[in-house]
Amino acid sequence: MAERGILIAFEGIDGTGKSTQIALLADYLAAKGYRVAATREPTDGPYGRKIRSLFTKRCHLTAEEELALFMADRREHVRELILPALAEGKVVLTDRYYLSTAAYQGALGHDPARIIVENEKFAPLPDLVILLELTPAESVHRIKNLRGESLNDFEREDGLAAVAAIFAGFAMDNIARIDAAASPVEVHRKIVAKVDEMLAAGKDSA
Repeated sequence: MAERGILIAFEGIDGTGKSTQIALLADYLAAKGYRVAATREPTDGPYGRKIRSLFTKRCHLTAEEELALFMADRREHVRELILPALAEGKVVLTDRYYLSTAAYQGALGHDPARIIVENEKFAPLPDLVILLELTPAESVHRIKNLRGESLNDFEREDGLAAVAAIFAGFAMDNIARIDAAASPVEVHRKIVAKVDEMLAAGKDSA
């Protein structure tokens, strides 16, 4: 294991199965001897709790105030969990990171590229981004019919379509796009292939 840990971010619109895939990957990596820290954004900290309250009353904040909350939550997340875990040589798996902020806030009218630049001033670059792709219609179907949940204010199909379009435009070299419409087992298999490839490349360059 390298002295510095590894950061893997899971991104995508709602309903793509990020939490399921993170749990599967965490078990896989642990079985291979890696120490894993699984985390998520929004966090459970003070800013993250404020963001979660927006799920049912998003209209109470301006777009600028909402973005400021996401940035504050990430600064705290990076400072208190991500950087310490990486310094300990752990593999950090985060359910959402700054590309989600760029996509979701970009759908509100912010410049996604500027959001990414501002985040990369303090947030470490992921070694790998697993971008799970799903149509907005299938996303809504999963949320309503498989989870049995009502759509929150971030999960409206028209909004998800705008978010998905921004995700589709990202072209960073660290992104691995995975079709999330396949079975969880098949999605996991594809993720493991990408992760193993990244780990092997890291060993070769060490």
